[in-house]
Formats: sequence, C-alpha cells, structure tokens
Amino acid sequence: MTSAPPLSGPASEVLNRVFGYSAFRGEQQEIIEHLIDGGDALVLMPTGGGKSLCYQIPSLVREGTGIVISPLIALMQDQVDALRQLGVKAGFLNSTQDVSERRRTEQQFVAGELDLLYVAPEGLGVPSTQRLLDQGKIALFAIDEAHCVSQWGHDFRPDYLNLSMLHERWPDVPRIALTATATSATREEIATRLDLVGARHYTASFDRPNIQYRIVGKQEPKRQLLELLRTEHPGDAGIVYCLSRASVEKTAEFLVQNGIAALPYHAGLDSGTRARNQSRFLREDGLVMVATIAFGMGIDKPDVRFVAHLDLPKSVEGYYQETGRAGRDGQPSTAWLAYGLQDVVQQRKMIETSDGDFAHRRNLAAHLEAMLALCETVQCRRAQLLAYFGQDSSTVAGCGNCDTCLNPPESWDGTVAAQKLLSTVLRLQRERGQKFGAGQSIDILLGKTTEKITQFRHHELSVFGIGSDLREQDWRGVVRQLLAQGLLAVEGEYGTLALTDASSTVLRRERQVMMRREPERTKAPRARRASSSSGGSGAAPAADLDPAATALFEHLRAWRAAAAKETGVPAYVIFHDATLRQIASTKPGSLAELSTISGVGESKLAKYGQQVLEALTTD
Repeated sequence: MTSAPPLSGPASEVLNRVFGYSAFRGEQQEIIEHLIDGGDALVLMPTGGGKSLCYQIPSLVREGTGIVISPLIALMQDQVDALRQLGVKAGFLNSTQDVSERRRTEQQFVAGELDLLYVAPEGLGVPSTQRLLDQGKIALFAIDEAHCVSQWGHDFRPDYLNLSMLHERWPDVPRIALTATATSATREEIATRLDLVGARHYTASFDRPNIQYRIVGKQEPKRQLLELLRTEHPGDAGIVYCLSRASVEKTAEFLVQNGIAALPYHAGLDSGTRARNQSRFLREDGLVMVATIAFGMGIDKPDVRFVAHLDLPKSVEGYYQETGRAGRDGQPSTAWLAYGLQDVVQQRKMIETSDGDFAHRRNLAAHLEAMLALCETVQCRRAQLLAYFGQDSSTVAGCGNCDTCLNPPESWDGTVAAQKLLSTVLRLQRERGQKFGAGQSIDILLGKTTEKITQFRHHELSVFGIGSDLREQDWRGVVRQLLAQGLLAVEGEYGTLALTDASSTVLRRERQVMMRREPERTKAPRARRASSSSGGSGAAPAADLDPAATALFEHLRAWRAAAAKETGVPAYVIFHDATLRQIASTKPGSLAELSTISGVGESKLAKYGQQVLEALTTD
C-alpha cells in the first residue's frame, strides 16, 4: 500500500480526506480560512458545534505545528489519541509524562514532525517551554476554553492571565481563542486580557435544539432522578451534577443500590481514582458520572444522553456549559434540573459569606439572579437562555422542546400572599426581635401548633393562621420566588429571612407580585434531535432507523466496543454513533461506498473499512 499524501492543501480537502466530512457547518469555513491567512480570531461556538476543527484544519494546512493551550491535562491523552486515529501527528507536553516521553515529544516538535502539540497554560509560563517553542516552527496558537481568562466568568483559571505573552513573544503567529459560553461582558474581557481586541469575532448560535430543557420542583431529588433515568434514559450515559462532595458520594451510592451503573467524581478523591473513573466513563457505554463541577470541561463523549443537576448552578454560563455536554452528536438529549427553596437559601448564604469585596459579591448575586429568572420564568426557557447570551430569541420563542412550552405553567397574582409572608417576617422582627428561617414563618401562616410555635408564643401573633388558603408546598414556592425577585433576603449562618429595601413597596401595596404556579406533572416526551444533520461535527441523520437497521446498528456498536478495547481508546474515537447509524441505514457494500459516509476519513477507512464491511455481512 502506498503511503498517504502529506496532510496539507485546501481546507475543504483536509476536511473531507482527514475528518471524513463533506461540508463545513455555519461559520467554520470562514474562521478556518481567516486563520490560514494569518488572522486572529475569537470564536464562540456551542459545545458540539465543531470548535476543534477551527484550529485543527489550519494547523494541518499551515506550515509548522499548531500549539493548543488546554487546561485539561487529564484529557490530553484522549485528545491526542483521537487525532492519531485520524492519521494526524499529535503530541502533548504536561506534568503526567516521564522524562523520556517528554524529551521524545520535544524532539518531534523541533524536527517539525508534529501537526498539533497540546500544552497546559501553566506550562507556557515556564521559560524552558518558551525556549523550546522558539526552536520550532509554530503554525498557530489555539487557546481553548478561553472563558477561563475571565475573573467574572464561571471557571476562572489564573494561569490564563499570562497568555497575553503569546502575542508579545511571537507577534507573527496567528491566534484563535475559543469558548462555548460567554456573555458580551465576558467576551470583551477575553479579548482584552488575551490582547485580541483587534481580532475578528465570530459568534455562532447558542441554540441546541436537540436538548430538551426541563426544571422541576425539588421534592425527593434522588428519587426524582431515579425515575428520570428508569423511565426516559435506561442504559444511557449521562452526567449528574451535585454541589458538594458528600452529595456526590451519596447520590452515586444511591444509584448503584438501585441498579444504575454510576461513578463518583470530585476533587476530594485521589487523582488515581478520578482518572480511572473518568477513563471508564469515556470508554464504557451506559455509565452515569455523578460529579461536582470539577468534572466535564473538554469531555468529548458525543453520546451523553442527559445532564441532570440536583442543585442549582451558580450562573447561567455554568448551567449552559454543563448542559451542553449532552447530545453532542445531535441526538435527542435531556437537560434536567431539580430546584427548590433550599437551593435559593443556600446560594444566597454562600454569596453573603464569600471571600472578596463588594463588587465580587455583587457579581455573584447578578449571576444567581439570572439563573433564578431562568428557573422561575413562565416563558420559553430556550428563548430566555438565548436572550441571556445576547442572541435574538424570537426565532425560538415557543420552541416546543422545553418544559414551559410542552406543559405551560400559569402565572398568578401573588401580591396578597407576598404581603402575608413579608408581614410575618416583619412582625417577628419588630414585635419579638426575632429572625427565623422559612419553615417557622410558613408554620405561623398555616396556624400550626408545633413545639417551636408554642415555645416562642408565635400563636399570639396577628398573622397566625392567615395563610391557610395555601398549602405548605405553595408557601415554599412563595418564599422561593420572593427571594428570587429580591423582595426577601437570607441572612447569617442559619439562613434566617429578612426584609429588603424593596419589601416595603409590596407591603404598602405599591407593587404587584406575579408568581409562577407549577403545572400538574405529566410525563415529558423525549427530546427531539437537531434539525440540521450535515457538516463538520457529524450530527446524527434525522431519520429514525427501521428495526432491521436498528439491529445492524447495535451489531456495529458491539464491533466498535471490541475494536476500542483492543486499541485502548474510547469507542467514539473510532466512530461516532451518528456514523454507525448512517452505515446501518445505507449498508455500503464497498470501501468506495463506505468512504462517502460522514465521519469516515482516509485513515479510518484504511484502519477499519474492511472490518466494517465484514461486520455488515455477519449476523
């Protein structure tokens, strides 16, 4: 067999030959050609939108080695393995390597034998790394997860602040900074801190139409999660986010006890356990990872079918980034969040006691208020999410694939209820000099004769029993929404309720308070897949498979699992589900026909083509 031609040439030729795609998506081609021509770029593109091609293809077309700065040391090996499967010469430099491995990679770079080299941001601050890069030819710098440079974003990394030195030390090398999520303010900060103010900015649509966004009232969250997994996602891979390490451990144990294959991941586990659990999640089918937000950035697993949150995320940016790890392949996926009063109390308390100055706490509060607005909206959640990122949401309003569209909630005039609750907090403070949490105020309104009510003689208050027209669950919703609207505050270590400056406008009947009433619970339908199926990230074909093709697809998945185990890479690195679905649907009979399938490039055709054809003819 003759050797493959060198990886160079026009962008579209490399896209087809190396990656196996016939067309670019969105602004990919414009970004790639701009970078090939030596321009700088700042790119915002949602997870699954094909960001990596925007620097991988220019690295193959331009002379030299593309230097990719990534904070994901634990994932560099997988990223490099995936590129090598495509026939791309890739390597990495990080602290996990021994001396001989590092020296070999350095020699390959200096000799011009690498197409792409991954380095950690802290590694670039080391003079020896800078001297090494001076010895080779650099095609470009790609700064991945660029939102990490923003101190007001959701995932700040101090080492990113030093990356402005790239332009100072190598002024003629083009740079591209990429992130999946950033508001306009964060985008401006990225551009300023990375010295990319003069770069061309590209912002793709933030919409992920195949993801169904759902936010439910928190009752027994672990039981609610278990029902979701059993009824809608049996055997599916997914991620469950929890706020604390203890909650991660308890939730993972609960799922395992109930027959769900689940693994924990948090910073309190030793590095070996974290690495093993992450590797299993990437390489095995159907595992559920229960994790803190320490897990997930850079996870390329395309068949994550759900992302669930058992605690309220701290910001819309964080929520979008985390939910975006579902459905990278364009298949129907679910973003599910259980949300309740205690989440609001806890987050407010964390902000009040956080380190940092007033401006920092105000920024945290602004992030939380935007997240609460998303939770409490009676409008289309997708439209509100897109509007937050500054995108015209009119095209998706009434999207038909979020809970508020599928099962619309009602809004009701909660002004009188708000006055009753605020009056209770006021009377406790003024008449008794006392502050209590939400539970005691609700018990007073409901007229309960609990031990604490009797002890503090709260049955003597004029507000005792005036709230019997609502259920306890309804009152908890009133408290939650007053907190969300800034009409009530949480104070101190014990989360006691207090009035705000705005409370008086409600008590004086100067302000109407509209609230959300939860709809009666119904079973949600499966999320729909994306409408577009073409282009550079290999989205799934729109048509469902017939029974015969489904059986063939499962047979191909079994072959892929065996091949992945033998090769030592995650199954999706060999072929995405979307590619296997298309193969099962079209049943190619020759290598030539197989080469036309999206995701089957030259290298993979040579490595796996004959095996695929044999699998298609084997029962």
